[in-house]
Amino acid sequence: MTAVHDVRADRPPRIPEVDALRGFALLGILLVNALVMAGPYGLGVPGDPDASALDRTVEGVVQAFVVGKFYLMFSFLFGYSFTLQLDSAERDGASAVPRLLRRSFGLIVLGLLHAVLLYAGDILMTYGTLGLILIAARGCSARTALRAARIVYGCASALLLLMGLLSLFVPEAEADGVDAELAADFPRLVADYRGDAASVVRANIGQLPDALLAVPLMGGLVLAAFLAGLYCGKRRLLTGTGDHGARLRRICLFGAAVGLPGSVLMALTAVGPLDPRWALPSAMVGTVTAPALTAAYVCGMLLLMRTARGARVAALLAPAGRMALTNYLSQSLAMALVFTAYGLALYDRLGAAVVVLGALALYGAQLALSKRLMARYRYGPVEWLLRLVTHARLPHDRDRDRDTDHDRPALRRQS
Repeated sequence: MTAVHDVRADRPPRIPEVDALRGFALLGILLVNALVMAGPYGLGVPGDPDASALDRTVEGVVQAFVVGKFYLMFSFLFGYSFTLQLDSAERDGASAVPRLLRRSFGLIVLGLLHAVLLYAGDILMTYGTLGLILIAARGCSARTALRAARIVYGCASALLLLMGLLSLFVPEAEADGVDAELAADFPRLVADYRGDAASVVRANIGQLPDALLAVPLMGGLVLAAFLAGLYCGKRRLLTGTGDHGARLRRICLFGAAVGLPGSVLMALTAVGPLDPRWALPSAMVGTVTAPALTAAYVCGMLLLMRTARGARVAALLAPAGRMALTNYLSQSLAMALVFTAYGLALYDRLGAAVVVLGALALYGAQLALSKRLMARYRYGPVEWLLRLVTHARLPHDRDRDRDTDHDRPALRRQS
């Protein structure tokens, strides 16, 4: 890693809005992944019959306000940052395609290692694979990117809603049998994650097929978020947001009005009083409306960052966002040490409330550590490694930051 004082003065500044949004997204990703890694019931169906009222309430809150929203925020920012990668290659006089292909390969390899060793629900392999579509679409106009995002979202939503609708026609006995079969496999999963290092890896590999099966189902929404980010990146919509205050407020209100009802419905069937038979249709409705709530979160954060208090919040979040990849993988490592036989083996031994409290403490520690590291270094350790793969050479002082732009950022960088 390279010390900050070595950075050249002519290097374009980072975009603090992008870094702060990444730092915010890390919190949502952590809350969801922590509950999934903590035990076999996770955030799915069937629910834990022994969960307390407090634990069910905590799960419901996470279901309603977090699940499905923050990985889409990361996806949107991935698409936005893609345009900055293109700009960086152009400024360096380099061909963008070889760089981006190496970056996608690096993400796929990191994701595979992450999924096998730490957490089967990895997203990096999906990003690396679907990122190839962004490479193919790099020359499209902003208008074309937006149109493609709408088409992909529409098709993916129709497929997901159709799946939810068809599930209502499955005989109740057959649906109950599927849930019973899943529950019957839980003791083996618990034994593996509490066993030894080899059994942890075996359990992760065993869950990989289900995780990979979800990629074509959820990949449409990820790709739509990529393309929406590509559109915003080509239009530079995350810089100079003071010119779009009214538009941001409209999107925030509309997104909340559309996204919240679907998310609450999903939570009420997952951990609440509604008939579990409606769990899959409700989950599909919540998934399809999640991008609206994600848009509300993004616009709400951008509006907040225009205020004095919001600027302080952004200064707190931005360092974590600058090393988001390192923090994402570190979260999985920390949780694996807590929940699996790599460390304390507390898998299926902690309630949702304790898990969420621990996740918040971990996030606070990451914010503090990221601030210290980014005050001294230009990259986090995994970012440095990915940059090495992307540029096919050691990063050095004259390299520009990955997320840079010639536009003056709306927020003042604080050191």
